[in-house]
Amino acid sequence: MKKDLWYKNAIIYSLDVETFMDSDGDGVGDFQGLNNRLDYLSGLGITCLWLLPFYPSPNRDNGYDVMDYYNIDPRLGTLGDFVEFMHEAGERGIRVLIDLVVNHTSDRHPWFLAAKSDRNSKYRNYYVWSENPPKTDPEQLIFPDVEDSIWEYDAQAEAYYLHHFYKEQPDLNIANPAVREEICKIMGFWLELGVSGFRIDAAPFLIKGLGIEGADPKQMQAFLTEMEEFVSSRQSNAVLLAEANVAPDRIPIYFNNGDRMHVLFNFLLNQHLFLALARQEAAALHDGLKILPDIPPVCQWLNFVRHHDELTLDCISSSERDEIFAAFAPEEKMQIFGRGIRRRLPPMLGGNRRRIELVYSLLFSLPGTPMLRYGEEIGMGDDLSLEGRNSVRTVMQWSDAPNGGFSTAAIDALARPAIATEEYGYQKVNVAAAQRDSNSLINWIDRAIRIRKQCPELGRGNWQILETDSPSVFAHCCDWEGRTVMAIHNLADKPCTVRLKSHKYTHLFDLFGDRLYESLDPESPSIPLEAYGYRWFRVKGL
Repeated sequence: MKKDLWYKNAIIYSLDVETFMDSDGDGVGDFQGLNNRLDYLSGLGITCLWLLPFYPSPNRDNGYDVMDYYNIDPRLGTLGDFVEFMHEAGERGIRVLIDLVVNHTSDRHPWFLAAKSDRNSKYRNYYVWSENPPKTDPEQLIFPDVEDSIWEYDAQAEAYYLHHFYKEQPDLNIANPAVREEICKIMGFWLELGVSGFRIDAAPFLIKGLGIEGADPKQMQAFLTEMEEFVSSRQSNAVLLAEANVAPDRIPIYFNNGDRMHVLFNFLLNQHLFLALARQEAAALHDGLKILPDIPPVCQWLNFVRHHDELTLDCISSSERDEIFAAFAPEEKMQIFGRGIRRRLPPMLGGNRRRIELVYSLLFSLPGTPMLRYGEEIGMGDDLSLEGRNSVRTVMQWSDAPNGGFSTAAIDALARPAIATEEYGYQKVNVAAAQRDSNSLINWIDRAIRIRKQCPELGRGNWQILETDSPSVFAHCCDWEGRTVMAIHNLADKPCTVRLKSHKYTHLFDLFGDRLYESLDPESPSIPLEAYGYRWFRVKGL
């Protein structure tokens, strides 16, 4: 079992090197550019970076179609640049998690090229083949508006290969011991270069075994244990963070007894959070927390508002999804795959600063570890004119210089465009302007992170929902080592005075809030809250 649970109170920041900072003017972000911004990230209070794929790739799927697991996309730099970046991050106390994309490779990966050209190649069994594949169930399609089957015929191979994602991404055969050994080698390589762990892409598909002849579900799931054993044997405090958007009864597969994945993205709570925001009622948040299974002490949830994909809403009912669409994505162009929203938070909330703060106050106080995505700290918007998920993958906005200060290249040379629309364009929304404004979102985020770090109870403690007399107010507390932190949030657009139904919590001392409230009377159970108001308290005298 792990002893160093650093991830319990980490502040994680997700970024794509390609769109963060360009150092050489070619229009593509790179590791040298990221290096130059480490002081910015350190100053913000970030303690861990999650880097999206930076491997050589044809970029059919934002780098998730990997051609070489042991190298750096030459547009982004060299292995030497990566090592220098790791050194500089370590000097600032910033850990690094990287994407491990091993459910599939690119169809241009040397393994696949060898597999399809020679039936006797050892790489043939690295993939899943069929000469007469079963018909695809529409429910199996990840990209239903692009693909109509999870099997693709290859004329050279004279067989169909399995691909759960785009047809350019053939699935690896995880039942093959040689593939499992190769995956461990990949992890070992990057651990030697200093990373603190891996974000496991598409974890459910990694262990599904669909189409693999004779695949035993138990044995497939056991690979997660093998991964953890290998990682821990090489670096005892390394972490496995799984992308597993699954039903509550499937979650124990990934945590097991604390000997598989250490952290899971909290997709269930994320979807219930937006349902609660749409309704301006706390009940959906209660439900989102209550359906989560108990997890082993060494394990953790990763909470987020948005990430690099769509805001997926596939774990709630269709009517609940429609409520969220109506509130935050009423136009068809704002939706994607029939199940998600392709917008960033500020446009979804109509730029309402009070409501934006409320959401991030929830992010930092809900039980688990918080994750920010690049640009969230300045309130970046989206570009719905871009195709698919690219609407939320525009370049970081550093200043009001051309291209938002991301690059000196011509606009048509940029890896992704900069937002130039009036409300969320880089001329108005950028780091330089925000840092000069004492009332800016980035300075609020900076303060929220600082307070969050002073409240380890929120990351390590046992949580409890607190009943109130107001349906719009969500209240909870976290207890750890004899200390308690409480957070109260008003999801409604009207002020209220709320009372806790438990008389246990009376001596409350303000830590953080949407404004300076008068200190509470220990003898009075009433707590005032503004519209979209929030207050964090430390509880004394329990």
